Amino acid sequence: MPTTVEADSTLTDRYQTTVPETVRRVLRLGKRDKLRYSIRPNGEVVLSRAATTPASDPVLDAFLAFLARDMAEHPERLQGLNAELVNRLQALVGEVELDLDAALSADDE
Repeated sequence: MPTTVEADSTLTDRYQTTVPETVRRVLRLGKRDKLRYSIRPNGEVVLSRAATTPASDPVLDAFLAFLARDMAEHPERLQGLNAELVNRLQALVGEVELDLDAALSADDE
């Protein structure tokens, strides 16, 4: 039978609290992570790590919407890639290695 972990914390005057270290460790919480509170009918509260959703970039979203709209309104402007352009692009990037499956991380900056 799994062991129950219990921890106490105190509310401040502004109704804030610190998540105890044992809870942070068990839930693998880091700074800026989100929490989910599930309140059961008997008053019991279950605290869990909230599912993360990728952050939306409003500038990129607007640009992609612009491209989609422009392609729909002006399909005659679309051009295929010919071998000359592909060769030119390959010459520009040279020996740059790119892993499209690698995760992006702010830690790499």
